[in-house]
Amino acid sequence: MSAPHRPAAAAAAAAALAAGRSALTGMARALEAQAARLDERFAAAVELLHAARGKVVLSGVGKSGLVAQRLAATLTSTGTPAFFLHPTEAAHGDAGLLQRGDAALFVSKSGGSEELGALLEFLSRLEIPLVAITARADSPLALAARVVLETGDVPEAGPLEFVPTTSATVAQALGDALALALVARRGFRAEDFAVLHPGGVLGRVMRLTAADLMHGGPTLPRVGEATALHEVLVEILEKRLGITTVTDPAGRLAGVVTDGDLKRILLKHGPAAGPLWGLSAADVMSRSPRCCAPDTRVAAAVRQMEDNPGGPITALIVLDPDRRPLGVLHLHDCLRAGWR
Repeated sequence: MSAPHRPAAAAAAAAALAAGRSALTGMARALEAQAARLDERFAAAVELLHAARGKVVLSGVGKSGLVAQRLAATLTSTGTPAFFLHPTEAAHGDAGLLQRGDAALFVSKSGGSEELGALLEFLSRLEIPLVAITARADSPLALAARVVLETGDVPEAGPLEFVPTTSATVAQALGDALALALVARRGFRAEDFAVLHPGGVLGRVMRLTAADLMHGGPTLPRVGEATALHEVLVEILEKRLGITTVTDPAGRLAGVVTDGDLKRILLKHGPAAGPLWGLSAADVMSRSPRCCAPDTRVAAAVRQMEDNPGGPITALIVLDPDRRPLGVLHLHDCLRAGWR
């Protein structure tokens, strides 16, 4: 690039960065303002949608319609059955999808869309309660709604104030907040999310349990309490998990020995190896290892490893109801399975 062009390119890059940062900081301020505006109307909207015996019907026109479509998908995936109804298609027969017992959530910046206005008649006829996300509390949409989540005048990002940017972001965030509040209201759990997403990677990973990923059977490292320390070391090295279970004569878990335990013992005894090899598994084992049941979700197991009171650990012992070791669940296997 020739010298005269370098200042122009640098100026263009600086202008692009400034425009991007201005847009993002403006949106962040708008979202903070919306959080401060939340009041009892938001709680009322959550209760209205939660009380619906049927589905939640979402609608909007233009950019607001795109926001409503995404919200329908978010609600459905988090335990609130919902679908998007295009107001134009509703006028040509799709309004037949509406039923008594449904609830409606409409998104419109102005609240004065003629297409949505025609759809309001169907809601009234079927006594379907409406939640409106709109900038104007005096708009036709707001006046027809049971609950109004008024965003107020939201300055759009950038020089084109007529292009919905920040206002669409605010509407989307309000809808997401409703969806998450409904998650809490319904007691929706990670297990429920997995059931609704059986085909996706996220759903598959969330359905995994400790039994699915544990090293069991012949790959389970196991020694007895009286096992000599050098044999304990061999078991740890051969099974390649950095840990071995230690069982009592009845086969119940008595403790574990990790490669970290062995390193600490070697440092303690120094070069004097004679006394070291006279020790048994019971002499060096940790007697309170972290354990889990075979049906423990991998997500919960990973949290248990990360939140260990003594610091993060990399393995859990999977036990049956009689405290007999069934396997070892290693953090690396959880990460390879896709849990991040």
